[in-house]
Amino acid sequence: MTYDERVEAVTQQLAEVGIINPCTVNLNLTAPRLYEHITNRNEALVARGGPVVVETGIYTGRSAKDKFIVEEPSSQADVDWGAINRPVSEENYVKLRARMMAFMQSRELFVQDVRVGADPQYTRRVRVVNVLAWQNLFARNLFISSDVKQTEVTTPDFTVICCPTFKAVPEIDGTNSEAFIYLHPGEREIIIGGTAYAGEMKKSIFSVMNYLLPKQGVFPMHCSANIGNRGDVAVFFGLSGTGKTTLSTDPKRRMIGDDEHGWSQTGVFNFEGGCYAKTIKLRRENEPEIWNCTRKFGTVLENVVIDEENRDIDLDDDSKTENTRAAYPLTSLSNIEPSGMGGHPNHVILLTADAFGVLPPVARLSPEQAMYHFLSGYTAKLAGTERGIKEPQATFSSCFGAPFMVHHPTVYADMLGKRLEETGAKCWLVNTGWTGGAYGEGFRMPIKETRAIIDRIIAGDLDIIDTREDSIFGLNVPVHVAGVDDKFLTPRNTWKDQDAFDAKAKDLANQFKTNFAQFDGRVADKIKSAGPKI
Repeated sequence: MTYDERVEAVTQQLAEVGIINPCTVNLNLTAPRLYEHITNRNEALVARGGPVVVETGIYTGRSAKDKFIVEEPSSQADVDWGAINRPVSEENYVKLRARMMAFMQSRELFVQDVRVGADPQYTRRVRVVNVLAWQNLFARNLFISSDVKQTEVTTPDFTVICCPTFKAVPEIDGTNSEAFIYLHPGEREIIIGGTAYAGEMKKSIFSVMNYLLPKQGVFPMHCSANIGNRGDVAVFFGLSGTGKTTLSTDPKRRMIGDDEHGWSQTGVFNFEGGCYAKTIKLRRENEPEIWNCTRKFGTVLENVVIDEENRDIDLDDDSKTENTRAAYPLTSLSNIEPSGMGGHPNHVILLTADAFGVLPPVARLSPEQAMYHFLSGYTAKLAGTERGIKEPQATFSSCFGAPFMVHHPTVYADMLGKRLEETGAKCWLVNTGWTGGAYGEGFRMPIKETRAIIDRIIAGDLDIIDTREDSIFGLNVPVHVAGVDDKFLTPRNTWKDQDAFDAKAKDLANQFKTNFAQFDGRVADKIKSAGPKI
């Protein structure tokens, strides 16, 4: 088929789902062609080196309270309904969608047909429909796109329709605000409006994979992953800002992916084709690969401050948000695993950014402790990753990604436990948060120390090393790690006021217990007892 024939076929497919009378349909444009549209439409500035710099307006992070799942027969029994998976009626969905489709008539559309899931056995075809060219470039960067010229048109498994300029009216539409993110499992569709934060597209599709894959026996994970020359795989669980991208971007190891993966019976595979890295106060000496990507053609920089005259960017300026981001394809990195796949992990690393400053920088976990801490998902919500978050806040996010988990958390925890038992993978808790005091008094764990810990874990040096048991949390903490100052291994010793440390540690331990009470009757006693000892 010629390009015009493919556009005609896709236009017909769009009409069949209610997207009618577009001004123009731009299909699967490459990055250079999208750049032409971005600049001609004055959507962004081009910075020195080539990245496009965009502003997302008042929405500079995920709008968690505006995300809903349509309550409909095909998925009603599977969804863990509640404060995270909020239901919306099919009637409300249909009414809002109809207004959105009317708004989109006569507009220029940008369409990318991409894939999610590097393993061919579990891949999903996704069609992304945008009214902004820069968001279409974002989709091309983040999802798996083909560099081979497409000659046929396929039917997508899921469709994402994103129109930031269409704003909901809460009094009419029953939304919480002008922004909305609606997932309809039965219609295999996501509609997004009122917010230009492109991460909503990425995370909505992640929710889809978290819904679909457990039914196929695949464990979906909010984690990064890399692979060594011996084929050894490490995965890093963690919420945004805890270090998944930073720690998996290692010049000595090939990156599989930086955020979303599946663990099947044969190994791990990336869901995506790109990275979405935080850039605030990024340093070339600490993270050279990511820093280089902020100066490359094809990268989308969200809410990064730019000098409009000389087009230099300032990664230290947080005047727009702490949640400045760079979206770039994996091929922008120098050392990646091109297949997006690897074998079973040798090491499973749970990353936490402890805002209280009382957890050790590393601890070896038993399988029961791994499941306990996976279900707890303790970390800090870091500034800017959600609307209204101005400074780190202690939080518990089950599975280190509760906002994206559609089934009950124990569904995913059981899959983790099964995989650990089947493969013998070793599990670790690594704190990339604060030491020497809580947030505001102490300081962030030095990246040099954390990298040394990760290196020693992956090398196997900590598998048989002597440990001490933390008297409050029951964690097995190494007494020495090569390349790490011993003082960091005993957090109490880094505090000026050790009585204050004890009080803060006991407070956090009690928060663990209070949070874990939600799982009473849903997990085995041996898992429940793997938590703090007070």
